[in-house]
Parts: sequence; structure tokens; C-alpha cells
Amino acid sequence: MHSRVNGWSLPLHSFQLIAWLMYSFMAIVGFGIYIPLLPAPWSFAAYGLIGTAFVLHLVTHVVAVTIDPADLSVQRRKDYSSPMPVFDNTKHQHVIDNLHCTLCEVDVGPKSKHCSTCNKCIADFDHHCKWLNNCVGGRNYWFFFITISSAVTGMILLILVVLFVFIEHYVNPAVLRTAPQFQTVKGNGTWLVFLPAAPLETSSISLLALAFITVLLALAALLLLSHLLCFHIYLLSHGISTYEYIIRKRQSPNPKEKEQVPPVQPSNGTAAQSLGPLESPVNCEAPLSSRSCTFKLEDRGQTSSRLPEPICAEMEEVSGEKHLDYSSQSPTQMIPGEPMMSLPVVWNLSGIEKPQAPGRSDVKSVEGRPIVQDPLGSSIMDAAVVHQQLMTDAQTEALHPQYLGFGEQMP
Repeated sequence: MHSRVNGWSLPLHSFQLIAWLMYSFMAIVGFGIYIPLLPAPWSFAAYGLIGTAFVLHLVTHVVAVTIDPADLSVQRRKDYSSPMPVFDNTKHQHVIDNLHCTLCEVDVGPKSKHCSTCNKCIADFDHHCKWLNNCVGGRNYWFFFITISSAVTGMILLILVVLFVFIEHYVNPAVLRTAPQFQTVKGNGTWLVFLPAAPLETSSISLLALAFITVLLALAALLLLSHLLCFHIYLLSHGISTYEYIIRKRQSPNPKEKEQVPPVQPSNGTAAQSLGPLESPVNCEAPLSSRSCTFKLEDRGQTSSRLPEPICAEMEEVSGEKHLDYSSQSPTQMIPGEPMMSLPVVWNLSGIEKPQAPGRSDVKSVEGRPIVQDPLGSSIMDAAVVHQQLMTDAQTEALHPQYLGFGEQMP
């Protein structure tokens, strides 16, 4: 693709044509129709102020479009006649790598960027302006800024003039008919435009309708230009370009992504498998003579719920740490030639303690953790001792069948 030299290079952008049509319309309407209707002192001031703003805008606009904002290394080549390759991300990850443009094949400055529309590297790249049909860089940025500022100033002054004419037409139309050419006009319903060079007669309705359309177009243009001017004042105050501002916005995290949804707490009637593994370790107490164990889970602030099925708490080794795995099956001990021994487990999900039998001590459990209660009030033992005690009881029952009763629950 051929590289563009400046804003006059073909094809012209539609926004560029709209900008020039808007400027021409405001200049003709303002200097040809409404400013000549002002009284003598105000007409001279309007010609001076609005004329300066429009002339300054015209000059800076043309300069900003005409300047070639390319990098100095690209300008030294001055080879815009031959086509240049476009960016292909399959061959290169970035257009500019280590301050070297792979498309322009030149070394560029640290703030230079390759514009895909102009197909060349722009020195101190800010953005590509469709209204200018040219890139805005270090060489034409201030011309671009003055173009916007003069346009805002000219629009504000022109709106004030048109509104003054519109209001005075109803309040005191004689103030607007002070020109000598109005002496030959008969009737207050006839007005003259393009004074004093080529006076033409027009109706009052046409004058007011054109004033209404002019104010609407001027307000729309003023809204866009004021927003653009305030934005570039903000960029200048922070010392960044439009390109850097966009990059920072893309890299900044979205505030909505930071919001975290709180986890849903399980209801009182939730099944046992929804409880999941506990994060904290478990302290166990081993019974000395009982063949059943009672688990108690203290959970403050929740109602009690007795599970219909026994729950087994087994210790497993995961990444060097001990965790609890809860399932709906009861713990079993396999003995060759003997039936499977089942240890029923009773869960108390409420914080209410049940009455104990006389002479039986009660060991408090850690909050939210199941423990093994010793019905005889013995000291707390390790989980390995519990396992060894169960093995001993099972062997004793195997040798003495009369002691079989492992399916019973201690009162």
C-alpha cells in the first residue's frame, strides 16, 4: 500500500469534507447575513473578534493538514511513490521492535508509532484525525490544538450574534435596520442580506428559520469541539498523548471484575456431602472399652439436624497434610473370616449438649471440629492409638465370640 504524504492525499475522508462544508456555511451565514445587521459599534467588534477566530482557524487547519508528520528517518527517504508492505502479524509480533520499524525499514524515535492508515511511522504519535485526514504528531500537534481552540471561540461568538439578531427581531427590529440600504426598503417584513456589498431582499420568516438552523448546527459542532478541547487540555496537564491514554485505559483493570460474589452459606437441612472437607485438623479421643464412638460437631448459630445415616471421618494424607474426608459410609475393619464391623457415628449439629449418664465425663470439642468422646472419662489419645484399640477389640471378639456386640451403641 502506498504511504500517505499528508491530509490532501487521496482518498479524502468524508469527515474532512463535512468539516470544510461546516466552516464555509458558518463563514457565509455569519459574515454575510447576521453580523452586518448589528448596530455600528457591535458590528465592528464582531468583525474583528469573529474574523480573527475564523482566519486563525483557517490558517492552522490548512497547516495541520498539509504538514507531513512522519518520522525524520522516514522523511529522509522521501519515497512515497513506491508501495510499502502492510503489517503481517504472522511474520512479526510488533511493527516496531527495538526502535526499528520492520515496514519502513528505518530506525525511529522512542515515541514514534506506525500508523496503519497512513502506512508510515509518525514522530511523537498522538492519533490519526479523520477530520484532518492526517496523523497528528509532534510536528503538527500545536497547529491541531489551535485549530480546535479557534473553532470553539468562533462558534461561541457566532451563536451570541445570531441569538442577538433573533431576539431583537421581536423586541426592537429597528436596531437591526440601521444600515443605509434599509432606507429604500418598504415595510418591516422585508430584510436585506449580504450587506453592504450585494444587498438582497429576503423575508422575515426566512431570516428567522436560517437563524434557527444556524444555532442548532453551531451548538452541535460546539459540543463536539468543546469535548475534544477539554480532553486535550486534560492530556496536556498530565503530559501524555492520546495513544498513551488509550493504552493505559486498556491495561487498567475493570472495576466490575474486582467485585467478588460472597459464597452461599448452606441451609440447615443440607445433606452431609455438601459440608465438604474441613480446613482445620481434628483432635480425636480414643475410647478404652467401648466399641462405638460418638462424634459431635458444634456449629454456633445453626439449628440442630440429626442425619439419618452414619458418617465416617477418615484421615488421609494429602500433600503432606492431614485432612478429613466425609462420606455417607460407616468405618469398617476387615478381619479374615469374620463379618464386617461397622462403627456407627452420631452427629450433633446443634450446640446443645445431651445429658450424660452418671459417672461419665464429657470432653469439650473444638468449635466446628468432630472429636471422639471417651465414655469413661479417660485422657485424649492419638488417632493411631484409636486404630490400635479397635484392632485389639476386634481380635478379642474373634477369640471370644461371647463378646460379640460391636453393633450395639453405648447409651
